Amino acid sequence: MAYPAYNYVSPGEYLSIESKSEEKHEYFEGRIYAMTGASLNNNFIVSNLSRKIGMFLDGKSCNLFGSDLRITTPISDAYMYPDVSIICGQVETQENSFDTATNPSVIIEVMSPSTKGFDMAFKFHYYKHILSLKEYILVDSTSCFIQTFKRKDATTWEDGIQISDERLPLSIDTIGIQLQIKDIYQNVFFTTLP
Repeated sequence: MAYPAYNYVSPGEYLSIESKSEEKHEYFEGRIYAMTGASLNNNFIVSNLSRKIGMFLDGKSCNLFGSDLRITTPISDAYMYPDVSIICGQVETQENSFDTATNPSVIIEVMSPSTKGFDMAFKFHYYKHILSLKEYILVDSTSCFIQTFKRKDATTWEDGIQISDERLPLSIDTIGIQLQIKDIYQNVFFTTLP
């Protein structure tokens, strides 16, 4: 069986292209993917998370970053722009790429219908290789649903805890915060299809 050919792009070529681009692109093992715009729900969720976590971290040794901070894996086979990332301690950057962090402690992705499978499996596969990463959190933008994954050791992650009840809190143990689900979904409206 023949597979369609594609033009491999090296990590260095990707970074060069990205530095000149007006749009953001993610990179996975030689392929570049354009990032699409986010929905209103996605923006509300990111804003709510950023506000609550940012206020909590004020004066602490961890910092919150939005989707403009690029994250890479130890072997530079993937470059991603998470919706929210938290880095505890000094930000470590990739050599020769000051705008690419290598040591996130927590990553939060807000899922849309088009990114859900990608965020849950594909991206998580790459994020797992970042040894500083302690928690990976997925927040659904179309229903009240949050899934968290926590690192047990260098190679093992706890099965995801699923939260779908507004009365339960989301715990981000790495920074010691509990967020009310209703606060995360403030101003978010879910629509159901007939």
